[in-house]
Amino acid sequence: MSHLPTLISDLALILVCAGLMTLLFKKLKQPLVLGYVVAGFLASPHMPYTPSVMDTANIQTWADLGVVFLLFALGLDFSLKKIAKVGGAAIIAACTIIFCMILLGMAVGSGFGWKRMDCLFLGGMIAMSSTTIIYKAFDDLGLRKKQFAGLVLSVLILEDILAIVLMVVLSTMAASHNFEGAEMMESILKLMFFLVLWFVVGIYLIPGLLKRCRRLMSDETLLIVALGLCFAMVVIASKTGFSPAFGAFIMGSILAETAEAESIERLVAPVKDLFGAVFFVSVGMMVDPAMIVEYAVPILVITLAVIGGQAVFGTLGVLLSGQPLKTAMQCGFSLTQIGEFAFIIASLGVSLGVTSNFLYPIVVAVSVITTFLTPYMIRVAGPASTFVDSHLPAKWRAWLERYATAGSPTMNHESLWKKLIVALVRITVVYSVVSIAVVALAFRLLVPLLREALPGIWGQLASAVIIILCLAPFLRAIMIKKNHSVEFTTLWKESRANRAPLVATVVLRILVAAGFVIFVIGGLFKMSVGLVLGVAVLLLVLMIMSRQLKRQSILIERTFFQNLRYRDMRAEYLGEKKPEYAGRLLSRDLHLADYVLPSEARWAGRTLGELNFGSKYGVHVVSVLRGRRRFNIPGASLRLFPQDKLQVIGTDEDLAVFSRDMEQASALETDVVEKSEMILRQFSVDAGSPFLGKTLREAGIREKYRCLIAGVDRGDGTLHAPVPAEPFLEGDVVWIVGESNDVRRLVKSEEKEE
Repeated sequence: MSHLPTLISDLALILVCAGLMTLLFKKLKQPLVLGYVVAGFLASPHMPYTPSVMDTANIQTWADLGVVFLLFALGLDFSLKKIAKVGGAAIIAACTIIFCMILLGMAVGSGFGWKRMDCLFLGGMIAMSSTTIIYKAFDDLGLRKKQFAGLVLSVLILEDILAIVLMVVLSTMAASHNFEGAEMMESILKLMFFLVLWFVVGIYLIPGLLKRCRRLMSDETLLIVALGLCFAMVVIASKTGFSPAFGAFIMGSILAETAEAESIERLVAPVKDLFGAVFFVSVGMMVDPAMIVEYAVPILVITLAVIGGQAVFGTLGVLLSGQPLKTAMQCGFSLTQIGEFAFIIASLGVSLGVTSNFLYPIVVAVSVITTFLTPYMIRVAGPASTFVDSHLPAKWRAWLERYATAGSPTMNHESLWKKLIVALVRITVVYSVVSIAVVALAFRLLVPLLREALPGIWGQLASAVIIILCLAPFLRAIMIKKNHSVEFTTLWKESRANRAPLVATVVLRILVAAGFVIFVIGGLFKMSVGLVLGVAVLLLVLMIMSRQLKRQSILIERTFFQNLRYRDMRAEYLGEKKPEYAGRLLSRDLHLADYVLPSEARWAGRTLGELNFGSKYGVHVVSVLRGRRRFNIPGASLRLFPQDKLQVIGTDEDLAVFSRDMEQASALETDVVEKSEMILRQFSVDAGSPFLGKTLREAGIREKYRCLIAGVDRGDGTLHAPVPAEPFLEGDVVWIVGESNDVRRLVKSEEKEE
């Protein structure tokens, strides 16, 4: 008998337990994550009454894969545009909650006398609410469309992103065992450097690669390519000192900006579900009932800290963002649980060997308790806010109302200086990061290779030429970009006092670019300071004057932004998303609305010129979408067809009238059924018939009467197909088909002639 590997038998046990528990928890309407945790507890060595996993090391490897896939899927659902859309309220609330909850967790851990790393990891675990559990609770309670639910989901997006950053910081601190400010700042700067570098390079290269290979991409090849890119970034992140999960998240966020994002997410979902289930089962396997009993008091205290801390600090954070008290309390009470990220951070501490064995099962127990209490906390938020509001002093209530009103969004115009400075900082930072990466790679890989291949000064000279040429487009962008922008020229003309600061921004950027050139030349050649400066100035002047570099720099930036916006542009083209200008119309009391022309509409088959919507309704058709074709700013000659999607601009009143008339134009007339009935009749061609001696074309039966001749009987009892050039003869019996009114009209004309 062949031997069955331990890994397969363990996997069979895990999946059977997970399958049974997910069915049970689905029946109980509880989160599936808890079902996986219970399944892990049943399959663990701590449960003597059920079969247990034999090789936990292999399962841990699979669990690590589960974390990678979970973070990759999270990255696919993340976009930098989401951060821009969540607004300041969510940013203020999320930062307040995480900062305060980390401090609370550290305080609770210190109160029990735990180690410093245990306290720090505990703070990180209880700071992150569970996105999965809150989504499910909102769905079950029918609250997804509520205003506060939208704010909660925005906070969760930011918490997920900040959790990734927190994992990197915790990993760095665990590796160095150092809490000094300089060490922490170095870690954060390193994190920001690689974030910018990977994102910029990834957005520039990967969407173009997928676009060129689109014809070769089946579902199978797309899945393999996506997973290959994911694990390549996992390896790169690990080599640069970050966690593999961080690399998976970065690659997911890069692929989220491609047109294939939805397809990749769909294909990766089954793989993520499988390995994610193994990860959550491995979480349950870490639970020791004896340890839970031993640490019952810390579990109870931490549970109260999570519920009370999230409720209080969540409410405080949302209040600080300028929301009313009721909305703030609804948000805070919705966040009172921990989930998947607590498990991920806990597993990070275990893998790094810096947390105690008791911390993992404690966090799992707290997660289970807070998850079960989540729906009740959401329900009690409304009555609690009413109670607090009724017992607040009048001065406090008035102050909160004024604060919320002051924090409501108002239309304001950013100063030109602010726009200019933000743009210059963004350009300088991004291109400097790319330039640093180019120099580092060149000195590590290119320079040794060329020095060995070209002995003497020639290897150094070739290295300098290649490095400077690679840097030139980026350095030119640093020096020249925005010097002729609207903001720069307006400020220059507006006041003489602006000119000195504007010149200073140009000089500073030139100095940054000069620093790169001086570093390259000084690192390759032993030259005097004056000679190095002279060569650097000459090279910078050549870069500024070069038209070829200007075109190349513009092309690089244009390609990047096209790749970054391609997914949104494609969605707009297909009518899946409204264009950006639609939001700006609201300030003009105009809306952009979509209408699908019904199949039975009388407008179908007519041109826009004939319909004349502008004069009749005061609305304008800006785009017509027909399948995968789009007609922008259509002319009067464009003919409408059924199922065309019309994008129409107008006021609310005009659009309401337009919509009502479209429905009326699509309604069936009461007698349309009777009018459309097709009948078969016959008539004889007699001596006085108007059709006698005329051919089929001359008779005009189809053109004039909209009828069809089915056949002609010439006395032999057989219907003959009509011949267009053959005239009708006396005695012919003509069988005709048509709508009832048209047939009767033809037959009547025949009778009148008689």
